[in-house]
Amino acid sequence: MSHSLADQNMISESGNVPQIGQSFTILSWNLLRAVGAPLDEVVALARNVKPDIFLMQEAIGAFDRLPEIMGGYYARIPLPDRIHGTACWSRFPFARAPVSCALPSGLMVRRTAQLIDFGSFSIANVHLSHGQILNRRQLRHVAPMLRHHALVMGDFNLVGPALMPGFQDVGPRAPTHRMADMLPIRIDRCMVRGMTALETAVLPNQSSDHHPIRVRLRLEAPDRHSTFFQRLRQKQRLRDKG
Repeated sequence: MSHSLADQNMISESGNVPQIGQSFTILSWNLLRAVGAPLDEVVALARNVKPDIFLMQEAIGAFDRLPEIMGGYYARIPLPDRIHGTACWSRFPFARAPVSCALPSGLMVRRTAQLIDFGSFSIANVHLSHGQILNRRQLRHVAPMLRHHALVMGDFNLVGPALMPGFQDVGPRAPTHRMADMLPIRIDRCMVRGMTALETAVLPNQSSDHHPIRVRLRLEAPDRHSTFFQRLRQKQRLRDKG
């Protein structure tokens, strides 16, 4: 594949990381390892939707060509002992290189989150465990590592409420996957803190067993009243412990 003028425009139109009051569009898609969505489908989706940030799960080494094809900034972190892992393509430069965060893991797969910092906000790109208690523990583990303006997005493998204090589930409500190729469920999620969702969508599926999801988010000013009450509750807890 070669660069096109459209690909160059994908990164030249927006070089600045969003600040308070500004918005951005983010995609997330579980690609289904080497048997799912190939590189050309991912590139076609990016060219069509023109996201500012594109999160991927079960991404293999073939997707390391994305910055060569589309420009921008890119990082991929394979899971331990696996050929696939989480990846992120972005129009915006990273404030620092994305890092891997080890999550509480089950017996089969050692799970990690890809932590991505843009300065004004941060992201955890996740592919969580199937255990419904364990995957909620994994969410609570990663939350303190993120900035006030933050989002956790990806394949949660989670049914029902996420139970993630301080975060709101703002992702699309339509199913994103069929369990056992039969039961439609919504397991691809987007949890945010300090942001408002302006638009959400589940996009058509292609070669993966998951649908991509798209969310447009705006960074909100910190709620000073909320911060005051949080400090008040913290003081009360300290008094109760004393």
